[in-house]
Amino acid sequence: MNIRSLTRGDGVVIGAAVLLFIASFLDTFDGSGDDIPNAWDNLGLVMSMYVGGIIGAVLIVIARALPQPPKVVGLDLGQLGVALTIFAAWTSFWSIIDPLGAMEEFFGSFGGSEPESGAGLILGLIAALLLAAAAVATPLVPALKAALVGAPRPAAPQPYGAQPPGGYGYPGAGAPGPFGAGQPQPGQPGPAAPFGGAPQQAAAPQPPASDFSPFWFAVPVARPLFAEDGSQSTIAELAPGTWYLAVEQRGANLVAQTQDGRRGVLQDTSGIQRG
Repeated sequence: MNIRSLTRGDGVVIGAAVLLFIASFLDTFDGSGDDIPNAWDNLGLVMSMYVGGIIGAVLIVIARALPQPPKVVGLDLGQLGVALTIFAAWTSFWSIIDPLGAMEEFFGSFGGSEPESGAGLILGLIAALLLAAAAVATPLVPALKAALVGAPRPAAPQPYGAQPPGGYGYPGAGAPGPFGAGQPQPGQPGPAAPFGGAPQQAAAPQPPASDFSPFWFAVPVARPLFAEDGSQSTIAELAPGTWYLAVEQRGANLVAQTQDGRRGVLQDTSGIQRG
């Protein structure tokens, strides 16, 4: 489970679920005394409105954090969670319109007059509506699709082929560089000629480099890395919180290299964080 794959919308879902849990312990009706019931005194109300919404939030978060979430009766966990949050919001709306509902056994506590909705129903309605709205809008609103926990940035820009500090990025010191390893750099002398032999000829001039410069980047959510041959076969999955090296740009796509040296095409480059 990777918590770095959670989005801001998932954070709103978690906060609304916590608020819904708190509301279940507050008074269902507005009154005084020790006999005012809360949601846990009505099994149908607490299971449909409060527990149903909380379970929906848990399923949404699990589906987002797992790389391959399981399915239940043919539905993704995230889809099932969204359906439960909508059902909880539907139940909370009608519960606050008819606060007495199935709790008529408490009717005598209010002197024969129909009671008003208490803090438990009011706060529960707000939390359930917020929960359902965040669950539905997260895949649609760009601001909610942003990563909840951003990937840590390197302390300073790193040279091509080096590793950012903090354990992220390309393999550690001593690993062979992905490109041009062992080649003399401009301004450095080449390998010495053998004793008595002719000096080696200078390397042929290289063609001018393109405007693209390799850079480190991190993805906001888990994204597939496709094969370079243009097929849709996935060779790796880029995970949030890890730095990868972009070695080439092909139109709107990037050719990226993983920590173990595999190269592939990143087709979705929206929201990536450059190092």
